[in-house]
Amino acid sequence: MWRERSTLSARRLPQGGGRNRRRTYRGGGLILDRSLFYLTGGGQPGDGGELRWGEEAATIVTTIKGPKGAIVLVPAYGMPRPPVGPTVLQRLDWERRYAHMQIHTASHLLSVVIPLPVTGGAITAEKGRLDFDMPQALAEKDTLAAKLNALILQDFHITEHWITDAELEANPSLVKTMSVKPPTGQGRVRLVRIGSEGLQVDLQRCGGTHVARTGEIGPLQIGKIEKKCKQNRRVSIHFAD
Repeated sequence: MWRERSTLSARRLPQGGGRNRRRTYRGGGLILDRSLFYLTGGGQPGDGGELRWGEEAATIVTTIKGPKGAIVLVPAYGMPRPPVGPTVLQRLDWERRYAHMQIHTASHLLSVVIPLPVTGGAITAEKGRLDFDMPQALAEKDTLAAKLNALILQDFHITEHWITDAELEANPSLVKTMSVKPPTGQGRVRLVRIGSEGLQVDLQRCGGTHVARTGEIGPLQIGKIEKKCKQNRRVSIHFAD
């Protein structure tokens, strides 16, 4: 299912219309003057979708970061490229994006169920994983899954707000991932809260995509729990069958 930008503005996407001018990028990628595609980063894959102009269309397989932070759309091999200048219509592969939102939000909850420092993580549209500074296993998989699904079923709201770089520096606990230093220098960073100030489940700095309520995630299962080294264990999650 495809969704146009105008229908997704409530999903924390950039404001504005869906038709944008573009310029070329070396390697065949495309840069628009405004983009609703989320780029690859922080363990989350880039968006896919479609560009349309006139009677032609190009499938976008992923989105990556270009020079000076530019959002670069990567067309599938052999796809036509729109000429520089004309407007194009952007459409997301919404099923893929929404699955990323579900799994990414679930990874926040996993870090609540396992309250240990996170050393890495990644997601796909089917599953996700977090690496923890965990010398010893905490609990059986069924116990972890039960706790995770209990949080999902409570249907907590997910909101965002912004703090300054100085406030983040004064509150290092807001950064859960040990291996990734949050980007600073723009004057502010985004915090994502699960729950409310009165009943807060999680609060951390994050630039990823999230659902609006935990109930949107659906039931999950714990996959493998792998010992990666002396101090680290990898915990995988996936949608329940």
